[in-house]
Amino acid sequence: MQYFPVFLNLQDRSCLVIGAGQVAERKIRLLLRTAAQMDVVAPDCTENILRWADEGRIALHNRTYRSSDLKNRQLVFIATNNHRLNQQIFAEAERLGIWANVADAPEYCDFILPSIVDRGPVIAAISTSGRSPTLARKMRREIERLLPAQLGRVAEWLSAHRPTVMDRFPDETVRQRFWQDLLDTNVMEMILNGQISQAEQQFNQMLDEIDHHRKGEVYLVGAGPGDLELLTLKALRLMQRADVVLYDRLVSDAILEQVRRDARRIYVGKKRAYHAVRQEEINQMIIELASEGKRVLRLKGGDPFVFGRGGEEIAGLMEAGIPFQVVPGITAASGCAAYAGIPLTHRDYAQSVTFVAGHLKDNESLQLDWQLLARPAQTVVVYMGLENLDQLLAQLLNHGVPKERPVALIEEGTSEQQRVIIGDMTTLPQRVREAQVRAPTLIIIGEVVRLHDSLRWKE
Repeated sequence: MQYFPVFLNLQDRSCLVIGAGQVAERKIRLLLRTAAQMDVVAPDCTENILRWADEGRIALHNRTYRSSDLKNRQLVFIATNNHRLNQQIFAEAERLGIWANVADAPEYCDFILPSIVDRGPVIAAISTSGRSPTLARKMRREIERLLPAQLGRVAEWLSAHRPTVMDRFPDETVRQRFWQDLLDTNVMEMILNGQISQAEQQFNQMLDEIDHHRKGEVYLVGAGPGDLELLTLKALRLMQRADVVLYDRLVSDAILEQVRRDARRIYVGKKRAYHAVRQEEINQMIIELASEGKRVLRLKGGDPFVFGRGGEEIAGLMEAGIPFQVVPGITAASGCAAYAGIPLTHRDYAQSVTFVAGHLKDNESLQLDWQLLARPAQTVVVYMGLENLDQLLAQLLNHGVPKERPVALIEEGTSEQQRVIIGDMTTLPQRVREAQVRAPTLIIIGEVVRLHDSLRWKE
C-alpha cells in the first residue's frame, strides 16, 4: 500500500478515538493541537486522558465501544489492545465511508499519522508509511536539530509581505525568482535574530533593484553516473532553483525527483540511432528559454564536459550573452569503476588512463588511435561501446593487444541494478550476449580489471 502526505484541516471535524492506553494518549495529544471536535471512548483511562476530560478539551465516554459511536464521525482512531476488535471497528467504519486509522496496523489504515516537527506554521512531516514508527521518530529528532525553533516567525514575516510582491510582480516566474533571491541573502537570519527593521530594509532594497526584464540563466549540471547520493551539493542547490529542466535519457527518476516540483520538465534524451531532440534544437531551446527570463537547468548524466557535448551548448550561450554556470559531475568512468572495485590506475598495473567514445556519428566505423590504445601499462575506458564491442576488441587484437588482457563491461553502473561482466579480449563478447546486456554500459580494458575480484565491495 502506498501512502501520500496529506495535511487535513481538522477545524470543526468530528474525530473519535477508541482506546485508553499510551498509544491512544499519544494520538489524543497530537489532535489536541488542532481544532478538531474530539470524543474518546475508553473503559479505562490514563491520568492525562482524565485530566483533558476534566479540562473540557475532550468528550470522554468511560465505557466500551458501541457501533453507534461511529455515527456522524469523519475520522476514527482505533487503539485498543484487542486486535480482533480493532479490525471489527475498521470494517464498520469502512462500510460507513469513514476514514479510519488502526494503531500499529498499516494494512487497516485509510490514512496514517506522520511524525512531525512543528515550527508553526511550518510543519515538517516524516513517515515510513507505517513500517517503522521508531525510525520516523529518530528522523524527526534529526530534523528538529536542523530547523531553528523560531522558523515559524520567518514564515509569518514572508506571508505578511506576499501581497506586496504579488502586486509588484504579476508574473509568477519573476515572483519565484524574487523569493529565491531574497532567501539566498541573510534576511532569514535577521528575522530569527529579531532584526526586523534590517530585514525590511533588505526586502525593500531588493524590491527596488530586481529587473524582471533581465535575461535568464543557464545551469549546465552533471548528474553523475546514476547513484542519487553522488550528486554534488551545488548541483542539488541549482536543481531546486531552476524554472525549467532539459534532461537526458541517462538521468534517473530518483535524480529527476530532486528538481523543484513545479519546474517544467522537457525530455531531450538521445540514444543510438534515435534522437528525441537533435543537438542543434537543444542548443536553440536553451537560448530561447533563457531569453524569456527563465532559469534553465540542462541536466546531463555523468559530467557535461566528458562526451556530454557541454562545450557545444555553452558556445551558443556565450554568443547570445546569456549567463551560465557549469557544475561538474562524477563521470561514468570514475563512478562505475569505483563501484566495480576496479581502480583506473595502479602503480603495479597501469600508469595512465584513456577515455574514448565507442560509437561515432551516422554509424561510421570506429576511427580511433589504435596504436595508442594498444600500449601496455594503461587503462582504456570506452563510453557507449556496447554496439561496437566486437569491432573494438578485434581492432585492438589486430594492433597487438594480447588476447589474455582482461576486460570488464559494467551495466547500469552505481545503480542498484549494476552488473559487472568480466572476460578477456576474446571471451567477453559472448558473455555479454549471453547476459543480454543493455545500455547504459561502460567498458574497461586493462590489467587493473584483475583487481575486481579482490577489491569489489558492491554486489
